Amino acid sequence: MDIDRLHALAEKYTESSARFLRDIIAIPSTSCNEEKVVERIGDEMEKVGFDEIIIDPMGNILGRIGNGKHIIAMDGHIDTVDVGNINNWKHDPFKGKMENGIIYGRGASDMKGAMAAMVYAGKLIKDLSLEDDYTLYITGTVQEEDCDGLCWQYIIREDGIVPEVVVIAEPTDLQIYRGQRGRLELEVVTEGISAHGASPELGVNAIYKLAPIILDIENLNTQLKTDEFLGKGTITISRVSSGAPSLNAVADMAALYIDRRMTVGETLKSVKEEIESLPSFQNAGAKIIIPEYDVPGYKGLRYKMDKYYPTWILDEGHPVLNAATDVFEKVYHKKAVTGKWGFSTNGVSTAGLFNIPTFGFGPANEIHAHTVDDQCPVWHLTEAMKFYAAFPKHYVQTVRGNNL
Repeated sequence: MDIDRLHALAEKYTESSARFLRDIIAIPSTSCNEEKVVERIGDEMEKVGFDEIIIDPMGNILGRIGNGKHIIAMDGHIDTVDVGNINNWKHDPFKGKMENGIIYGRGASDMKGAMAAMVYAGKLIKDLSLEDDYTLYITGTVQEEDCDGLCWQYIIREDGIVPEVVVIAEPTDLQIYRGQRGRLELEVVTEGISAHGASPELGVNAIYKLAPIILDIENLNTQLKTDEFLGKGTITISRVSSGAPSLNAVADMAALYIDRRMTVGETLKSVKEEIESLPSFQNAGAKIIIPEYDVPGYKGLRYKMDKYYPTWILDEGHPVLNAATDVFEKVYHKKAVTGKWGFSTNGVSTAGLFNIPTFGFGPANEIHAHTVDDQCPVWHLTEAMKFYAAFPKHYVQTVRGNNL
């Protein structure tokens, strides 16, 4: 690979990549409303010479380069969270304003900047003849902000596209990330017997049955296991609700909603067991419900999954991680340092569920994601497209060339 030409062409395409990013920022694309941004991305993929552009029944857009044996995917979700109170924004979230070398707007960091860089990495691959025995899919995936990993369950199970390595292009500040804590949403429900509020002793109050469980869960958070790399698991109650025939009646139902972050070794099974083993849970005769995501996407398709998002980690020394750090050091002439995300990504499916070697590399800094200062430096687009263009061929020639 001619590194000098890679640098020169990336610089050449920076302006086009930045313009493209500004265009897609200007298209609102909250979860389940991605249709127009998908169309715009498809136009750009066609313009730069992708071999095939697919929009699947769920609404994901998959741009293909090459037709080789080894399937590689680079993923960027194209939905965003909403903007909240627009008066809190210094820059219009849908203008894609560029100021002092930084592009501002909703999705700039999370993660339309990555999509702009990946599309132009495709052009670099074509112009520099970096094709090899691989098929590369640049995926613009949907509904990630609502339900991370759902899109990849669809791509793998329904589209039948199963990569042997996945690059998650969420913001990493141009560092290599190799994992994240998992996440689980669950409800704990207690049932009672209603009675008139004037005679509560005739009923069984579901709220009172729930109260000791709340205290035990608060204490449980201090006892959860930790991992040197991913950190500690956490549990918190995010909502408490109850039901009664009226406001002057004893509650016959009470529920708490839990956000559980899982570190290495923690699973759906282990999380349920630790809650079910609480004496307060057993005394209350409580039950656990795992909520289901069941929301139609912009094409009307409902694709359901439980709200369980597994922990994942790519071990140090893994051949895929070694290939990524090799490319990083060749392209940037400095030592790679690996890190982790504080939030969740589509890696919960690719790595956590399907055990596909997955790592992260993306432009922008995750501290700006979901904020009113959402932003991506233009120079990050330049640097990211270099890595994305260089990785596939290096991976095939080193990792697969050594039959690892």
